Amino acid sequence: MSFYIANCLLEIMSYDTVYQKDKKDCVFSKKIIEQLNSIVPNGVSDKEVDRVTYSKDYWPITLRWLLDGKLPALPDCIVWPENAQQVTEILRLANREKIPIVPFGEGSGVVGGAIPIRGGIVVDMKKMDSVVEIDDLGLMVTVQPGINGMNLERYLNRKGYTMGHIPQSIYCSSLGGWLACRAAGQFSTKYGKIEDMVVALEAVLPDGTIIKSKPVPRSSTGPQVEQLFLGSEGRFGIITEATLKIWPYPEERSMLSFAFDDVYHALEAVRKIMRKNVYPAVVRIYDMNETLRHFYETKGAKDKCMLILLMEGDKKLVKLENEISEMTCKGEGGVACGDEPVHHWLETRFNVKESSEFTPRGFIFDTVEVSVGWKNAPNLYKTVIEAMRKVGGVVVASGHASHFYPQGVCFYFTFGGIPPKDAAPFTFYESVWDAIMKSCLEEQGSISHHHGIGLIRAKWLEKEIGERMQMLKKIKSAIDPHNIMNPGKMVVEREEN
Repeated sequence: MSFYIANCLLEIMSYDTVYQKDKKDCVFSKKIIEQLNSIVPNGVSDKEVDRVTYSKDYWPITLRWLLDGKLPALPDCIVWPENAQQVTEILRLANREKIPIVPFGEGSGVVGGAIPIRGGIVVDMKKMDSVVEIDDLGLMVTVQPGINGMNLERYLNRKGYTMGHIPQSIYCSSLGGWLACRAAGQFSTKYGKIEDMVVALEAVLPDGTIIKSKPVPRSSTGPQVEQLFLGSEGRFGIITEATLKIWPYPEERSMLSFAFDDVYHALEAVRKIMRKNVYPAVVRIYDMNETLRHFYETKGAKDKCMLILLMEGDKKLVKLENEISEMTCKGEGGVACGDEPVHHWLETRFNVKESSEFTPRGFIFDTVEVSVGWKNAPNLYKTVIEAMRKVGGVVVASGHASHFYPQGVCFYFTFGGIPPKDAAPFTFYESVWDAIMKSCLEEQGSISHHHGIGLIRAKWLEKEIGERMQMLKKIKSAIDPHNIMNPGKMVVEREEN
């Protein structure tokens, strides 16, 4: 395994750990537990069942480890703060004692970003889940980070609004997690990604300092420091409140679908739609393999690539977007398939049962999202698919495009297979990831669009961002000199020893 593996392997409930801290740090002081209890009464646990529960996120390979009797790592305790002041005191204690801190939302991350590889304190933000205020005049909502995504959207819907941020994980993810990994939702082409929705933030730095920005539409007062927290994966501190853009709940919705001979004509149709300044809420292109998997009942979709479109908003605007989209798709050779494929997608879009069905059978799989500009998009899709198929043991290699811009597109690749007899599961898993990352960089793409870096992408990050990595390291060192905040993430772990 290419990741740093420490010498200390903690045994608990017959499990071994894959990542863990040095042996000299394996004993967590009861005095620390007592101090945490004084900060958060009845909000601290070091029970084995809780430590095991918070040992992982939804990184697919960790389910394979769990079935093999391994855990990625173990925290020393979990804390559930209820307000920003408690978060401040927790971080002050951790900074003083040099204890690792891992912020935790709902554990839906898929790249290992919440795995406590140095142990320490997991700070679960679930109890900070209040909607503080809705500003109707300014179309903004102020919310605490622990709120569940679907609970937030349903609350807004009941009040006549939407935020338009609907990731596949919406039922099991939190606002804080969205901010920490720069998440994108399924309706992002119209409403934007999470960074487009943020107006202001409140956060606690590693030394306990609270920073807060104003909920104004824009400010030219130097670099916007709070933006560093978006995509930081808990490396710079803990977000305790956010003000976000909202919109009136759409009054009209229209759905279209088209079958194309190949991915490239479908991409060209969407590129031309975006070029006209038309932004359907949902735009998704499925290659032939994924069309066969998801739309096998659709007449006209056999041996084709499916494009689905969903427009919503003001009735007159939806009508115009519908007309332009239909005309453009037909102009690129698209064959209309009606609204049924879109209804089918809406009904099945949150179904991820494959992860629990196939892993126990020895099948290793994952999904990998990248982004690329339009001029490199066709080559990137082709190159990545070919690279996945060249890895021994791969039996599934497919892709779809799920987020679009006038400047480019996000591809979402799926791979699956059975490791060769001489290869460990992680060796096979990592070899496919490496093939995808290498191909993506060769074709001038970005190695992540919305899942983040975590552990699996860490070794590739510096290859993508170059000298900016040194700038980030200097900022990290300045605000977190003891490296307490989620150590080992976004860098190769051994670099922080």
